[in-house]
This record gives sequence, structure tokens and C-alpha cells, in this order.
Amino acid sequence: MNASPERRPASARPAPNVPYASYLRVYEPLAAFAEPERTHWADYARRGASPTAQDELRRSLSDLVRVPVVGVPERESADAFTARLNGTLVVCPWRTRLRGWLALRELVAEFPRPVLDAALPPTVRRRAHEEYERWREGHPDARPWIRTAVWQVPLRWFVLVADDEREYLPGERLRYRTPMVQARRRLARGLRTLRAAEGYGAMAEGLVEVGSWLEEFHPRSMVELDYGGLPHALPADGLAADRSARDLGRALEALRAGDAERAAEIHADLALRWRAVRERLFAN
Repeated sequence: MNASPERRPASARPAPNVPYASYLRVYEPLAAFAEPERTHWADYARRGASPTAQDELRRSLSDLVRVPVVGVPERESADAFTARLNGTLVVCPWRTRLRGWLALRELVAEFPRPVLDAALPPTVRRRAHEEYERWREGHPDARPWIRTAVWQVPLRWFVLVADDEREYLPGERLRYRTPMVQARRRLARGLRTLRAAEGYGAMAEGLVEVGSWLEEFHPRSMVELDYGGLPHALPADGLAADRSARDLGRALEALRAGDAERAAEIHADLALRWRAVRERLFAN
């Protein structure tokens, strides 16, 4: 596979990095998009002005500090991430508005009401919910191209990628890129292994949900697991030594070989390392 990023313009004044989000993205070929969106993305790529993931996150955070608060953008983003997969343009639309609606539903389910009311007043949430329901009537099959995790990379994501697909640039990025066909094959094999073992039900359920999401995309897509802003927040030596995809692969191989004890040791060590990262969420 030969996947290379499209050129991005240099910023005249670098902005501070937002360190806590990681991403699972799908890039689809132009053939997956209907007109007029297909032409829009082709023109967009030719302009070579694709913003970065940090740009996207800063824009979404800026809405939360406006007065009054804007919980979900009023208009859908016309931006995307672009790359080349074996010479073919592939596109990952931001769909910031859709992802904002979905994230708001998760916040309502996870946060205590007083905390939620302080961050996003009930009137803002109610308006966003009503707008989403109206929009959903005309877009029943819509799904995001990007999934986000906070202060972690979910272990189930590593099932989709292999250690030899790891790309690490110190202080800049750590990511994996793989063809969709490979990601689906690894997911199916990993799911069979986990279902046949004891104690991995939660991870298996998570993989089922990820697999259902991947099935919505073009078979010639590319899957990207991106550590996002974490390389700006975690120690460089720890990131350089991080081989989470390799370690999870070894745990699955141990399960297939019937060595449940070895698999549990590897999995526990991996989970412990990522738990230490997640605990930064609660640091001052």
C-alpha cells in the first residue's frame, strides 16, 4: 500500500496543539460519493488546502466558548481530510455537524445533569435534538467518517491494523493506515478468536459495533488509526516504544494457540498502559 497525505499549506503562525483526542477514520474513493459531492471533493483536493486534524478540533472547541454557546455547528462542514491510496485520491469528510449531534447524545447519557447544564444549557440541547431529528428524516442512512476517543486509543481499534503499518514522526504524529479489505479481514479473524475465549466479551461487542460501521463504506477505502494530539502530550520515549498493535496481535495469537495465560498477561499490560494515559483526563 502506498498512502501519502495531500499537501497542506504552511501556517503563518502556529497555534497551540489540542492534545487529548485520537481518531479512527475512513477515507473513501471519489466513486463512493454521488454528485455534486464527488465534484466538490475533486475540486477541493486540487486546491491542496486541506486543514489538519488540529484545525478541525480547534474550530469545534471555539463554538463551546462562544456566547451564547453553540453546541452543534449551524452548517455542515465542507472540509475533509484527503490522501492517496496507491495513487488514487481518497477522501474523509469531516461532517462536523453530524458528529456534533452524535457526541451530544453521548454526553447526555454519560454526564451528571448539573455538569451538563453548566456546559450546555437545556435550551441548547433541546434545540440541537430537534434539529437533528428533522435532519435525520431526510438522511436516515447517514454515518460519520470519523470516530473520536478522548485520552486513549480504544484497544479494539488496534485489531484493524498491523505493526508494520505504523508511522511515527516524533512530536508530530503516530498513525496506522491500512486498506479496508485488510481491516475487515483482521476484524473478522479477531472477533472469531475473542468469541471463542473467555473474558473478552466486552471487546468482542465493541468489535461488532466497529465492524457494522466499517461495512457502510466502499470496499476500496482506507482505514486510518490516528493518535491525533496525543503525541503532543505524552512522553516521546513512551510513544517511540509504543507498539500497541503488535502487542494486541500477540495476545490474539496466544489465544489462538490456546495459551490463555500468556494472552491475559499481554492484554493486562496493554490495558494498564492505556489506563495510565486515560487518567490524565482527571489531572489538573
